[in-house]
Amino acid sequence: MLRKRHDLRTIAYLVITVGLFFYQWRYDGLFNPWLYPLTLFLSLSTAIISHNQNHVSMWRSRPLNLLTNYVIGIFYGHPAIGWVPTHNLNHHKLNNRDGDLSICPRWFKGNHLLSLLIYPTITSLAQTKAIREYISGLRTRNRRLYWEAVSEYVVFFGLMAVAFLVDWKKALFLLLIPQQVALFTIQSINFFQHVECDKTSEWNHSRNFTGPLVNALLFNNGFHTVHHEKPGVHWSELPDLHAQHAPKIGLECIEPSWPRWFARIYLVRPFRRLRPA
Repeated sequence: MLRKRHDLRTIAYLVITVGLFFYQWRYDGLFNPWLYPLTLFLSLSTAIISHNQNHVSMWRSRPLNLLTNYVIGIFYGHPAIGWVPTHNLNHHKLNNRDGDLSICPRWFKGNHLLSLLIYPTITSLAQTKAIREYISGLRTRNRRLYWEAVSEYVVFFGLMAVAFLVDWKKALFLLLIPQQVALFTIQSINFFQHVECDKTSEWNHSRNFTGPLVNALLFNNGFHTVHHEKPGVHWSELPDLHAQHAPKIGLECIEPSWPRWFARIYLVRPFRRLRPA
């Protein structure tokens, strides 16, 4: 039923996410503080799984894919269908050029911490209209997909409402806050992958983070140039595809360590600019 055996890892992540949620829900206190960082990490992981699912669905069965989207939505923080108009049909087409709903930076011309901090919220607001219009248009173009999209929203908001009615404190800390962390972080990742890159270049339009740990944990999300070149390629194939095309990509767009890049750009560079010439 799975398209790729590598998605056994995806399933494992989702099973752990669901299991950890129910464990935390039944925990005597508000939540287990030692496990809460894992809850936040798994919400981010689910956001990346949601992205991958909308490019290459896990299952050959349409009902199983829809069921998977229900699970993804509640832990990611938004129905998975939202990726289609904002990302698949827009971002991949325009790739940080004018008209891209995910264009970065926003409001500011520079790449600095304030620019980064406001980007996720402004971008999410900018994408809302496109999602609404896309789903509305499905009503005449594809009735089946329309009702599937509607069902994702009904399930998402229905489960959220039930959770808050049963125990609003648990729902706040185990669902809403992790969702917001995931939504903020996934938008930030897009910012990191495109800001200060050459949007007109064939191969230098995206930044790649090639560190083995971050890619092992986050489904090879760091290999972004080749993902844009071939968005229909499964996440498990991205390292090999990157290796094939890496000689064409400028060294300034290949970063072996995301933490080192982040520290250099946002913590060190601003102070260097303040030094007198």
